[in-house]
Amino acid sequence: MTLSLELWQANQDLAHACLEHPFIQEIGTGTLPKAIFTYYLGQDVFFLNAFARAYSLAAVKAPDMTAFEVFHTLVDGVLKELRLHQGYAAEWRVDLKAIELGDATRRYTDFLSSIAWNGDIGSIAVAMTPCMRLYSFLGKRLAERDELEHLYTEWIQTYSSPAFDELAYQLEALVDQYAIDTPSIRSTYRYAMVCEREFFQAAWNSQNAKPRN
Repeated sequence: MTLSLELWQANQDLAHACLEHPFIQEIGTGTLPKAIFTYYLGQDVFFLNAFARAYSLAAVKAPDMTAFEVFHTLVDGVLKELRLHQGYAAEWRVDLKAIELGDATRRYTDFLSSIAWNGDIGSIAVAMTPCMRLYSFLGKRLAERDELEHLYTEWIQTYSSPAFDELAYQLEALVDQYAIDTPSIRSTYRYAMVCEREFFQAAWNSQNAKPRN
């Protein structure tokens, strides 16, 4: 079994906690209030910008052209995600720049930045893989439902797509090639998964300050 698969399987509790989270469940049914999703979009723009920078730093540290090219391909994937968010914002007339950086987002982006600047290519790939694999998992599971088209159909289609899954596989291939199975590596992967769960929880908690209609 590959290291990337071992890490994913070792964190199924967190993967399923994210899937069953009401934020994700209401995306699946199309019932999530716009105000909550808008908060999430703003936070995810902060996150994706940090993600793109981490990929760029990893590319600089890449020991060969293959890894270098993969990290640049992954940056392109982040830009496509940002365009998805910008599309929602334009349609709903939302100024994403007016949304302030949240605590959960700051913890996650600070973690990624620290790993990107101080870690080797294997640890960087490990820190970034949970986001990619988790979103692919969530997208595919939500896409299995027989829901009619709704506000979040494009979100589900993006993350359930073979193209996004392929990006996750490319990053996992770098984990398998460059990361060494150590307690630190396993801790890094799990912490990133915890950050994902807290990211969804923070978005869900934002409803306390905003109406649900």
